Amino acid sequence: MTATATAVRYLYLARHGEASPDESELTDAGRRQAALLGERLAAVALSTVHHGPLPRAARTAALIGERLDGVSVRESDLAGDYVPYLPRREELPADSADAMWERLAAFPAEEREGGPERARAALARFACPVAGDEPRHELVVTHAFLIGWLVRAALDAPKWRWMGLNPAHASLTVIRYAPDRPASVLLYNDMGHLPAELRWTGFPAEARI
Repeated sequence: MTATATAVRYLYLARHGEASPDESELTDAGRRQAALLGERLAAVALSTVHHGPLPRAARTAALIGERLDGVSVRESDLAGDYVPYLPRREELPADSADAMWERLAAFPAEEREGGPERARAALARFACPVAGDEPRHELVVTHAFLIGWLVRAALDAPKWRWMGLNPAHASLTVIRYAPDRPASVLLYNDMGHLPAELRWTGFPAEARI
């Protein structure tokens, strides 16, 4: 039996642009962020743009797609906003376990209860080489938690460590999945395409660098 050929997948991950307070649309800054990210990615041979179903991710993906030539834009429930892993208390650092548990408890039940299964499916769908002989470049427009989850997995860090990885709006992360090699994080939270006034949104003021 002939083995199926596999090739490198370059997975581009982008958090949606800045959203309005009710998260039903993007702000003016968020639209600018998405457009500038699209301009940066226009030079990449992307095959597909996947995006989560919520308006802030869908609108970001649409604005990016307007700046790409012939690239399909597709909704994926796996790129949605959900808690990817619920750690046991003993997994967490003793000095911060209480605060981390309080944070997790504040999220809606539907995001916590269905999240881990969707996170496992997202790993199976996106975090691996691709079938065939040609490298593939794909973009996933999503939310901070899934980006943290995929980066954590690429680094083989403990499962709870998706917490604490917080990408800025419209920042770019790239992970390379090659056959017979560990995953490589090539970029994380890169904002080189954004002017200074559009960087670090999504972070509290004291955490902006």
